Amino acid sequence: MLFLPITHLEIYMFLQKYLLLFGFVLSPFISNCQNEIEWNETYQLQLSDFQSGTTKVGEGNIYSLMAASRMSFSFYMSTYEFMFTKNFNPKVNCTFNRKASSLIAPDKETANFLVSFARFEFDLTELYARKFRKKLFDNKGAFSDAKFFEPIYDSLQSEFTERNAFAISNTKIGQDTIKLKSLHNQVSKEILELPDFCKTCKPQKK
Repeated sequence: MLFLPITHLEIYMFLQKYLLLFGFVLSPFISNCQNEIEWNETYQLQLSDFQSGTTKVGEGNIYSLMAASRMSFSFYMSTYEFMFTKNFNPKVNCTFNRKASSLIAPDKETANFLVSFARFEFDLTELYARKFRKKLFDNKGAFSDAKFFEPIYDSLQSEFTERNAFAISNTKIGQDTIKLKSLHNQVSKEILELPDFCKTCKPQKK
């Protein structure tokens, strides 16, 4: 069983007087911040990051991966501020939840290829977080509706799901290390092609 990060959308909206609260979470997990790893280009997931009580290595002959990578987006601002905001980069997060992540493998070698696939998946989630940030920046206008992101999300969700499913099938969840490395290198290349859309980046206004 493999957890696909971008599979669930929950929207909470509250409009009172001149304040707008709008957020959504692209994951079924509610997590404690201290259990979360925020994506960055230097950290690589380790076997020790799979801290669910169901994680087991060296027992039985089955293997499974539930890597709780997720993308989340929320903002809280006045309607006036929303009208003139273009950069939503800091509002889009890409995280990995240790306590919600589970790995089962019959031996250490199998565990290692599952961890490698989880690294790929975490980077793929960051790539789509950057794609989402860019789409928000490109499509947000002064008179955009607060739900302007919904068709953007739907399109990227379909693209992500298809790409992740292909990787699962094509690499046998990381067992084919050569194919996984090729796919992972492509994802890393695409991340580098979106340097203005990391969480802390400030893209140039057109």
